[in-house]
Amino acid sequence: MKIAVLGAGHVGPVVARLALAAGHRVTIAGSGDPARIAMIVDFLAPGAVPLPAADAVADADLVVLAIPWHRFPALEPGMFEGKVVVDAMNHWPPAEAPLGTSEDVAARLVGAHVVKALNHIAYQDMEPAGGRAAGVAGPADAVAVVAEFLRSLGFDPVPVGPLTAGRHLEPGSPLFGVAAGRPEFENLTKLAKERS
Repeated sequence: MKIAVLGAGHVGPVVARLALAAGHRVTIAGSGDPARIAMIVDFLAPGAVPLPAADAVADADLVVLAIPWHRFPALEPGMFEGKVVVDAMNHWPPAEAPLGTSEDVAARLVGAHVVKALNHIAYQDMEPAGGRAAGVAGPADAVAVVAEFLRSLGFDPVPVGPLTAGRHLEPGSPLFGVAAGRPEFENLTKLAKERS
């Protein structure tokens, strides 16, 4: 697959490394000129190609959003139309926030197929994936694509429901920050759903 990773901070390079090791073609974009992140990419994700975000997304089969939440509004929504987009971002909204973060992402990226995944695992726990459970929430067709991608990275994808269930993967949930195998993850998923 052609993978575009938006974000060159902590999570983005880890995802890029895992994707490269799995044989995917990977482009990576930061905020601004790709030359600014070229050295970082060479060091942290050798083999990934730094590009402007629009160019990275244009040719991608799957896009991973791994940017700081406050930078998300600066992205041009139209470039994601028709794309499968993994929302790996985190936000700490007020408890009474009406939507989960991925629901906000989907509302802004009209025409994209948004899936919540990879946000609940700390970047330092991502590699090696080692069969670790990775929660996935979103529309079934897009979840299937993302699950295949996660499996190729070495994760065990666990669907938790539609995009609204992405809230169970966010800060404050029993699943957030958990590095676990499937049985423990499924038990915590039940607990998260009981609490909501």
